[in-house]
Amino acid sequence: MRLAARFAASLLLLLASAANAAWPDHPIKLVVPWAPGGSTDILARAVADKLTQSLGQPVIVENKAGASGNIGSEFVASSKPDGYTILFGSMSTHAINPAMDSKMPFDGVESFTPIAMLAFVTNTMVVNPSLPVSNLKEFIAYCKAHPGAVAYASAGPGSTNHLSAALMEKMAGIKMLHVPYKGGAPAVLSVVSNETQVLFTAGTQSLPHVKAGKLKLLAVTENHRSALLPDTPTVAETLPGYEMAVWYGAFGPKGLPPEITQRLNTEINRAMMLPDVKTRMESIGVEPVNVTPGQFSKVLHDDAKKWGQLVRELGIKAE
Repeated sequence: MRLAARFAASLLLLLASAANAAWPDHPIKLVVPWAPGGSTDILARAVADKLTQSLGQPVIVENKAGASGNIGSEFVASSKPDGYTILFGSMSTHAINPAMDSKMPFDGVESFTPIAMLAFVTNTMVVNPSLPVSNLKEFIAYCKAHPGAVAYASAGPGSTNHLSAALMEKMAGIKMLHVPYKGGAPAVLSVVSNETQVLFTAGTQSLPHVKAGKLKLLAVTENHRSALLPDTPTVAETLPGYEMAVWYGAFGPKGLPPEITQRLNTEINRAMMLPDVKTRMESIGVEPVNVTPGQFSKVLHDDAKKWGQLVRELGIKAE
């Protein structure tokens, strides 16, 4: 009897191994929860081409936009965890959005399997040149001397623009006026036109205006200087402990087998570091990274706790 049981158990293990070894045996769907043309979509299509080559099956990008990324994310969360449906999401879809809506159809952490952290977006702090400051120390001093007089733009309540500024207010002990817009583009233009005076945003949106002399670059918000902007200080160099690191990540549904998770992690990391992909990403202000699923999981948990707490403190709700 024991021998039969052992034989049955061994057979099951062999069958499971064979099933995993066969993966993938048909096309893989890579879901982008935003419209075509954005930086996440560009990133997904570049990586999909490389995965198609390395995995031997077509990796097809499918855009499922809407509800600030929630529609596409929910689609993946509710999919079968077999490695054939993966998501290219971001810090906002997993660490911020769930804290803004108590009726979210998924949990940004628990409903997914973290596969790979893809890249960081170079997040900049820029001001209108009319503001009489040349660095962050002077900016903080100016805000303290003129409480509420400096207005900052955002792409809407709960956006990374909003939370970057709110965190600075909290840590620096300053008060600014929040002016939300419907999207990143009008927020940038409001600072260029001096309707507002400061914005925290991706370098893809701010740096062309900096080069044209229409905006002044004060800092980047990551905890280390950007390889793309090595001469630009971090906010933390003036305000120790400050960090807003905006990342993109690859996720599967909860319960994705470890073997498939690791294979995808290996292949995605390899693709992100290929010279042509890396060069293309750097051209749009995106800095590729290479971490394990476990390391990515820790970042996800830490950021969900950090930004969820700030969202709740500020009372931000989804619109």
